[in-house]
Amino acid sequence: MTTQSSGQCEVSWFSALCDDDYEFLGQPDPALASSWEHCRNIVLAAEKGGFDNILLPSGYQLGLDTTAFAAAIAALTKRIRLLMAVRIGESWPPQLARQIATLDQITGGRMTVNIISSDMPGEKLASAPRYARTLEVMQILKALLNGEHLNHQGEHYKIEIDPPRMKTVSGKCPPLYFGGLSEDARDAAAQGCDVYLMWPDTMPAVREIIADMTARAAKYGRTLKFGYRAHVIVRETETEARAYASRLLSKLDAETGDAIRAKSLDSTSVGVLRQAELRAAAGDEGFVEDNLWTGIGRARSGCGAAIVGDPDQVLAKLEAYKAEGIEAFILSGYPHAAEADLFSRHVLPRLRHGPLTL
Repeated sequence: MTTQSSGQCEVSWFSALCDDDYEFLGQPDPALASSWEHCRNIVLAAEKGGFDNILLPSGYQLGLDTTAFAAAIAALTKRIRLLMAVRIGESWPPQLARQIATLDQITGGRMTVNIISSDMPGEKLASAPRYARTLEVMQILKALLNGEHLNHQGEHYKIEIDPPRMKTVSGKCPPLYFGGLSEDARDAAAQGCDVYLMWPDTMPAVREIIADMTARAAKYGRTLKFGYRAHVIVRETETEARAYASRLLSKLDAETGDAIRAKSLDSTSVGVLRQAELRAAAGDEGFVEDNLWTGIGRARSGCGAAIVGDPDQVLAKLEAYKAEGIEAFILSGYPHAAEADLFSRHVLPRLRHGPLTL
């Protein structure tokens, strides 16, 4: 089958900076632990495979520092964009703006930014003020990286400052990707981000979220792009794909899975709770709808489901999301380098894809 997709989408992969790479879920493997060499190799494999962008995740307790990694990998890549995750609670916005501009210069204009509404490590801010602070940061970044004089007098930041001399290649703020399901998160996204990210969900729920966020953004005179973060298991046959999904969980016990999820700083968020609801609603084999398998979430917090099937089925699932309005996919699989190769051979050539433009 050689059917090509209609409508362009951005297809990104994932580099496991936060100790999230396994052959068997829940079974740490020293060869797959986050290290400069391992995570570098994932990025280089994704670039070679033709992916448009790569998410560089961030976690305080686990793995590598994302900004330092982005600076190093920027000089080793030539085409792939870098979607650098930044934890808002750990950054002073003007400093972050200068870091982003510098990295964008190093990459020749390939930076994109994933905003994470994090706390300062060791502190806990309630949802409403935390997301209000995140919105302020997005507004500050956009002003400074657009080259504007900043006079921001908000609840969390009171800053009057000129933009840094270091500017992005375009002279504009790179696209800001951001996600969250709570009311506070949705309202912050509607006002501040460019690409609203969602975790795996059923097709009716995806449709509802896109409609809701489109309406919310319109109230602020804005429009949003939509992205979808999911794992993927593609094999030549559906039987092989399902067998591999089962193999991933073959050494996981419930207690280990519970401990992994509880360790995450976002383990009680609305989005994580929704992933748990999907697992509870799934059938005996873990599928909550055609080709959407929730077993991944038994061993990780956050994005907890995978698109599982043969190349035609995976392509059809992605096309169905595109038909609902998804324009960017952030995919991953275990182990990440091997699964990137499989997706790049079986599915990516059949997708019309390229870097997302605003």
